[in-house]
Parts: sequence; structure tokens; C-alpha cells
Amino acid sequence: MDSVKELLVILIGSSLVSNVVLSQFLGLCPFLGVSKKIKTAAGMGSAVIFVITLASAVAGVIYKYVLQAFGIEYLQTIVFILVIAALVQFVEMFLRKVMPSLYEALGVYLPLITTNCAVLGVAITNVQKEYGILTGIVNGFATAVGFTIAIVILAGLREKMEHNDVPESFKGMPTVLLTAGLMAIAFCGFSGLL
Repeated sequence: MDSVKELLVILIGSSLVSNVVLSQFLGLCPFLGVSKKIKTAAGMGSAVIFVITLASAVAGVIYKYVLQAFGIEYLQTIVFILVIAALVQFVEMFLRKVMPSLYEALGVYLPLITTNCAVLGVAITNVQKEYGILTGIVNGFATAVGFTIAIVILAGLREKMEHNDVPESFKGMPTVLLTAGLMAIAFCGFSGLL
């Protein structure tokens, strides 16, 4: 059984120290595309938390009880992509039915969770680090929380910057990329936590 201390280290490490967006540079498409408004960013973060956590659990079970049992570990990437695609379809149907305004706000970025390399990256990281199912779920949840923290902070900064007087050549994506770069530098400060 994993110790609480080990799970806490994974929780802090995956969400802050090794932030999936700001230190591993995975999941940049939704990070930059959906971070215009805090509400939309929080919705995307919630969907990513659900998908990554559930994908970590399902991928961990499939890897341990199917792929390893039959000696076909080499199929992990294909199987993980199929699991992620199915989960994203489930989230998309759920949001369309329960929260249509959030579904409309996320637009094309919701199906992009399927191709969000952060989701696949977590599943593969769990296998590479030989995490058990519980540890993999905690790692997936923490990684998704780190993604949500980063996207919500960027969305808040973008909302504030909307009203600033910015030179024409820096308007739009150049300012967003500079802000994301400064956020990555700021998150380096968390490396002293562990």
C-alpha cells in the first residue's frame, strides 16, 4: 500500500513542481486557446480533471490486468488513446446534456481533449514510473489540478490585460506567450518544495 507521505509528494510534485503545462509543456493547445475567460478556463479545467483522473484509473487497470497479463504491453499507446477518446466522448455528451452553455463556450476545444497530449502523457508516465493503480490515479488527479491552476491563472491575467494599453505588435498571442513564459519561470520557484 502506498504511504500517505508518498501520495502527498506526488500530489504536490505533479500539480506544482512538475506542472504539466509550465514545466513539461504538454497540453499547450487548450492552455492557450481556452484561457480567454476564467469561467471557460475553469470549465475546461474541470473537464480535464475528470478525463485525466478517470483515464489514469482505467488505463492503470487495463495495463495491469490486460496488457501485462497477456504480455502485450507494446500496445499501451494505442489502448490508452482509445480509452481517452471514449472518455472524452462521454464528457462531451454529458456537458451537452447537463451544461449546454459550457459546452458551447468550450466549442472545438472539448474534442481536443482527445488529442491533448497531457492526458496521454499522464497515462504513459504512470506506466513508466511503475505506479500502482491508486498512485496513478493520484498522479493523474494532481496533474489535472496543476493544469487547471495554470489555465485559470492565465485566464485571470488575460482578462486583466484586456484593458491594458499594449503596443500593436504585442497584442494578442505575443503577450499571452510572454505571460505564459513568466508563469513558467514563477512556477520554477515551487521546485524547492520537494
